[in-house]
Amino acid sequence: MSNYRRSYVPGGVFFLTIVTYRRIPLFSDVENIIRLRKAMAKMRTEKPFDITAAVVLPDHLHFIWSLPPDDSNYSMRVSRLKVLFTRSLPGKRSLFGDISASRRKHRESNVWQRRFWEHTIRNDHDLHRHIDYIHYNPVKHGLVSCPHLWQYSSFHKWVERGKYRPDWGCCCGSNLPQVLDFSDLEDFAGE
Repeated sequence: MSNYRRSYVPGGVFFLTIVTYRRIPLFSDVENIIRLRKAMAKMRTEKPFDITAAVVLPDHLHFIWSLPPDDSNYSMRVSRLKVLFTRSLPGKRSLFGDISASRRKHRESNVWQRRFWEHTIRNDHDLHRHIDYIHYNPVKHGLVSCPHLWQYSSFHKWVERGKYRPDWGCCCGSNLPQVLDFSDLEDFAGE
């Protein structure tokens, strides 16, 4: 059995990747995005924290969460989010056919991959690189040509706050696409 070690820093800032079971594109359905938002809102009322950045893609999610000063338990929050979302689905726990013996043993459904990826943000440079990675991710996966075209992202809020120009990472207004290099973050993203 693998020995997983996670970094728990009270008041820490964490980059998280959460993936659907077998990369099923659950979030291609707008109703599931609505369910996810409701699950997130409920979970945040139970255990508050700030969402610094986020993107919802068809088969995975990226977040940067900032926890309260005396709290380091992002794992519980991820688990609770998965449970709340899964319970909100029609047909509940077994969404896609039979559940394997291993998943039954661990009381898991066929909705989420068993684990998730986390990275503790170390400094401002690390934070900004991961925020950029999140906002450019729909382009990286070929879902849109520019970050502003993906509506399920915190990119638009960052533009409203003046932290990004509306044409950041964009190729709409020029002949040459602006390609951003995130190859050094691929290991962090769990993709």
